[in-house]
Amino acid sequence: MRKFALLMSVCALLVVATLAHAQQFDVALGAGTLISTKNTTASQGYLPPAEKAGIYPSVSVDRIFKNRFGFSAEVAVRAKYAIYNNYQQFRPVLYDFNAVFAPRLAKKTSADLMAGVGGQSVLFYNPYGNCTYSSGCVTHVNSNHFLIHVGGGIRYNVWRNFFVRPEAHFYRIVNNTTIFHSDNVLRVGASVGYTFHTD
Repeated sequence: MRKFALLMSVCALLVVATLAHAQQFDVALGAGTLISTKNTTASQGYLPPAEKAGIYPSVSVDRIFKNRFGFSAEVAVRAKYAIYNNYQQFRPVLYDFNAVFAPRLAKKTSADLMAGVGGQSVLFYNPYGNCTYSSGCVTHVNSNHFLIHVGGGIRYNVWRNFFVRPEAHFYRIVNNTTIFHSDNVLRVGASVGYTFHTD
């Protein structure tokens, strides 16, 4: 959670530093769920689970220039612990930084198309701790992986500067099969946000 707070602080500083020069700046809160394939091989005794299901609240910010291109950052965190193979609590955190293209589709509708890179940090929790004299008790272990992200959504302005955006995000997580069944994960959901215009 400290990484999440640090990332949001950095994003907020970038926003404040660039707001005066941007045509459009958006902040959105959302929620979604993960979809991934499940291992159907019955010959193994220990199968890596699929990385799927759960509610993933998200926070995103973007800056769009007059030419409809810009950049964005987003973080999605599983709201509640999941249980890894009926044994250990874990919580994935997905974050990405993207180039964005936001073409207008109609008077109140536009698309948000993005591609970029980021990472996944999976926090594994041990409620009993791993205690040693020199380092104290460690109650979690992180598994970090690089990812490639492609996503998109349809933004509709519902009232003044408020918008809703159904969206889908595809993640190619490098070496994710060391802990889960697949390197490919899809996150689907929706966001509600506000647009600041600085023309």
